[in-house]
Amino acid sequence: MPKGFQRQRANQGEASGEINISPLIDVVFILLIFFIVTTVFVDETGVKVDKPRAASQQDIEKESILIGITAEGGVYYGGREIGVGGVRAVINRLQQEQQRPVVIQADRETDTETTIEVLDEAKIGGAQTVFVSTVSAD
Repeated sequence: MPKGFQRQRANQGEASGEINISPLIDVVFILLIFFIVTTVFVDETGVKVDKPRAASQQDIEKESILIGITAEGGVYYGGREIGVGGVRAVINRLQQEQQRPVVIQADRETDTETTIEVLDEAKIGGAQTVFVSTVSAD
């Protein structure tokens, strides 16, 4: 046998003793993708509001449309200001996908008039149920 052939067989013998971690890396990436895809994302209004207190408070569904109203009267959805006039369009677009309740998170210093305008726009936009978010009075 040629000398190069013997050397090649010896190198193959050494390589077979190593552990191949490629399948392990593949499994880890597949698990990572699985957990990212199955994570439940909670929508937030994108602004901090100081909610009023209420004695009659109840939990609502996780898949709700959250509209935030700041103390200054700014109306927000998904972190961007939409104004009172934009509520109807946002609700109408989101209600076409699936019927979901609308939750208004109004700051305790917000004018009642602004909250009522947002509530009216949500109803006109197609919302079946509209809630006002509060903090427990405990």
